[in-house]
Amino acid sequence: MTQRNEPAVSEKIKDTAKAIQEKILKRQKPSMSAPVRSLGNVKYQASKGYFEITGKNKTRTLTVNTVKSFAQTLKMMSLSKELIDADNMATKREAYYISKNWGKAGFAEQPESDTVMDDIEAMFGVNREQLKFMPEEKGGDVAGKLIVLDKDGKGNKLKIDCTKFGSGSYSVPNSVEELDFKSDAKFILAIETSGAFERLKKYDYWDKQDCILISMGGVPTRACRRFIRRLSDKLRIPVYAFVDGDPYGYFNIYRTLKVGSGNAAHLNQFFCVPKASFLGVTPQDIIDYKLPTHPLKDVDIKRAKDALKNDPFVKHFPQWQAAMNQMLKMGVRVEQQAFAKHGLDFIVTEYLPRKLKKTNLFLP
Repeated sequence: MTQRNEPAVSEKIKDTAKAIQEKILKRQKPSMSAPVRSLGNVKYQASKGYFEITGKNKTRTLTVNTVKSFAQTLKMMSLSKELIDADNMATKREAYYISKNWGKAGFAEQPESDTVMDDIEAMFGVNREQLKFMPEEKGGDVAGKLIVLDKDGKGNKLKIDCTKFGSGSYSVPNSVEELDFKSDAKFILAIETSGAFERLKKYDYWDKQDCILISMGGVPTRACRRFIRRLSDKLRIPVYAFVDGDPYGYFNIYRTLKVGSGNAAHLNQFFCVPKASFLGVTPQDIIDYKLPTHPLKDVDIKRAKDALKNDPFVKHFPQWQAAMNQMLKMGVRVEQQAFAKHGLDFIVTEYLPRKLKKTNLFLP
């Protein structure tokens, strides 16, 4: 992962603040520009394998109407520089509470501070961790044929065997850049729900198939996506996604894992897994395995139609267009746990073995 080092980020903040100061001293209106973070400002090229940001920028100029948001951005930049220079860190939640000392520039709610933080990331082309802001979200759980090489707080080397957690599992840390890996696994199975992950772990599926199981816990966090990406690059083995059969699972979870999102387009090249492919659950699986379903909700239908019309990833792959149209025609969605209709061990003994014999038929 090629990134600017932290001292360079500190200097970048300082230079930006100085340029703003000089404009103010000249009685000119200062401005700050950052890429627009949305699906409408990304493109997808299979050769690159991830959503790339295009040319649209949003510019915030200091006026009477923008003075508060302008001040909030500068204060957040200042906080980041303080943290970098002191070799300290703050969680996103702590950064929100620190703003309560900023007078009228303080944030009313954390989503406001998170948005400003994301804007600064995009402005400087760096990630939160380089700005010394850490997420509090969990990175994901891991079980199976993997040795994680890490260090403890004193710098001592550790070998963490992900087969030896008993009824528990290894938790992906917030920062994964310093980790290294050893494994003879044949593939990585990235799983949406903790329920399906725990089911596979209970049956020692990783041992039966020589694989690595990773629970994404819903939409995978940056740390989880980066962890899977680093495994993919290091081990050079396939990554298969196993998620619920609904538009949310397809696009908010799988597509975010594979090619990234519009909101984080400035970082997608580092936080996605272009070599991932989609094992299931597909609309065709509902038919082939006679699965119990639920009717599509209005939000599901809207998400599917929006994807067909506006998502560069879906528009690139006819296979996904066909799957979405099939789902809309059927009018139903399905959960991973629906396989329990055929028995609690069905996904272990029947579904996954059958699917893994035909990986060439997986959705891209």
